[in-house]
Amino acid sequence: MPEGHTLHRLAKLHEKRFAGGQVRVSSPQGRFADGAALIDGRVLTHAEAWGKHLLHHYDSGVTLHVHLGLYGKFTESSVPMDAPVGEVRMRLIGAGRTGEPHGTDLRGPAACEILHDPEVSALTARLGPDPLRRDADPDRAWTRISRSQRSIGALLMDQKVLAGVGNVYRAEVLFRHNISPHRPGKSLSRPEWEAMWADLVDLMKVGVRRGLMHVVRPEHDHGAPSYAADRPRTYVYRRVGDPCRLCGTTVVHTVMEGRNLFWCPTCQPR
Repeated sequence: MPEGHTLHRLAKLHEKRFAGGQVRVSSPQGRFADGAALIDGRVLTHAEAWGKHLLHHYDSGVTLHVHLGLYGKFTESSVPMDAPVGEVRMRLIGAGRTGEPHGTDLRGPAACEILHDPEVSALTARLGPDPLRRDADPDRAWTRISRSQRSIGALLMDQKVLAGVGNVYRAEVLFRHNISPHRPGKSLSRPEWEAMWADLVDLMKVGVRRGLMHVVRPEHDHGAPSYAADRPRTYVYRRVGDPCRLCGTTVVHTVMEGRNLFWCPTCQPR
């Protein structure tokens, strides 16, 4: 599932390409036809992301809400666009403030829906602070973490606690701070949390700029290759059975609350 930096990159791209002008919206697949009709021909005023949610705000007062889920993807294109291929939930075409036309197709999202202001407020109210948002309040997350017996590994993935962090950032930030994913949230100290939050802010900003998650410090970015040819190296994510890049201990794996979890038992002692 795409992590928060991907949605913030999309929001920036769509803001640049489509905001400030009328857009044409259709649903070649048909499943979003009613929603598309509500925003077709309207002005997209601005786009933003909150955690793993993308929001397009329109001059009519309605908001397009997209959650990519596991399989959702936007495909950007020049105009004129080719005929839709596959199950295209939504096609959006516009020129924004620049006057240069662009298009995008959305396939396979978990959510593609029209929301009104009270529904947008309800959505954002149930999300934790997003490290990539300027209005984020890390104390909201700390309040929940510091009172919880749940493991910090589970809490970091709970979007009600912290919005936008997924499996990669979870595994890597815990490693970078030598914190076992099994420690109860309430066992963390305030300085430990503040250091992790600041690190997430920095790492996720890099993800927005580069489009990839760079989590290994420069002095450690050598040796064994990444788990995939098109991905930067990681410390522990998807490296089960491989030696830790710092201490050589075998990286281990378990499933925590339905999600794969990777860590080094030496660098991250319980």
